[in-house]
Amino acid sequence: MIRLLFAVAIAGVVSVVGTRLLITFLRKHSIGQPIRLDGPQGHVSKAGTPTMGGVAIVVGALAGYGISDLYNGIFTRTGLIVMLAILGSGVVGFIDDWLKVSRERNLGLGKRTKLLGLLVVAVGYALLMIHLTDVHTELSFTRHDSLDIDLGPWGWGLWAVLLILGTSNAVNLTDGLDGLAAGSSVFAFAAFVVIGFWAFRNEEIYGIPHALDLSILAAAMVGASAGFMWWNAAPARIFMGDTGSLALGTGMAALALATNTHLLLPIIGGLFVMETLSVIIQVFSFQVFRTRVFRMAPVHHHFELVGWPETTVIIRLWIITGFATAVALGLFYADFVSVGGAD
Repeated sequence: MIRLLFAVAIAGVVSVVGTRLLITFLRKHSIGQPIRLDGPQGHVSKAGTPTMGGVAIVVGALAGYGISDLYNGIFTRTGLIVMLAILGSGVVGFIDDWLKVSRERNLGLGKRTKLLGLLVVAVGYALLMIHLTDVHTELSFTRHDSLDIDLGPWGWGLWAVLLILGTSNAVNLTDGLDGLAAGSSVFAFAAFVVIGFWAFRNEEIYGIPHALDLSILAAAMVGASAGFMWWNAAPARIFMGDTGSLALGTGMAALALATNTHLLLPIIGGLFVMETLSVIIQVFSFQVFRTRVFRMAPVHHHFELVGWPETTVIIRLWIITGFATAVALGLFYADFVSVGGAD
């Protein structure tokens, strides 16, 4: 428990201080976020706001995880692989952000190039997990044996790649309002803190040898995301950019895969699923019927355009995220009870 608190506290402090330093540096060098011209008019005033704040999230998480493990702990292969995936996606996002600000346009890496970068990270994660850890290859909901569907190494690897690509892009789509993605990520990673710690205390049921280390890593992500929110809360003084959103999404997917909660992830990240579906529905509707379901996608922009103040949209979507997290943890515990874990 002390290590969990260490991870949250250290990551939070490093993220708060690091974000403040980033703001100063980026402003000094006039490095700011270009804004979409076709976006809500209320966002025009945000042009020039420092971006790439996700660097502080990644560094904060790395510090929280690393230092807490040095204190009466031990690094595990699973934890290090998850952390490596987070760092890898952060690098892809950083390159994308840097190209945007250096070109002074809201265009960074091309879609194919960015996808290729994330694909390298996802494939690397899958291969390392399969060959260096005792990861279960079953498709799972709350436990590795909850569905009794074994995908095998190749099938699990393909599933891992798809889950990482999907989740990282879902968080990226959600990152459009001040504090929305960061605040929602705090809820999601907090769920993985509980899941990891619970699995550690009940290893005979969940069979995750490195569950405690994964819980500590999730705690570090909570602290880093919360620390960044100190400066990212509306009105934001810095944006996380793709550096942050891709790292956060990859972290969620990697933790879900490592804790055998693959199919619980869409519930934990219910908001991210909703945002992604809104884009899919919008594109499909326009391509097929030449009409738009939403005034603008992702759906958070739709709510802005119908007249909701930005802070109202953010808080209401946080509430949805909180409910989704509660439902996910409730299902996780209900399954625990169903297998006699509460006896």
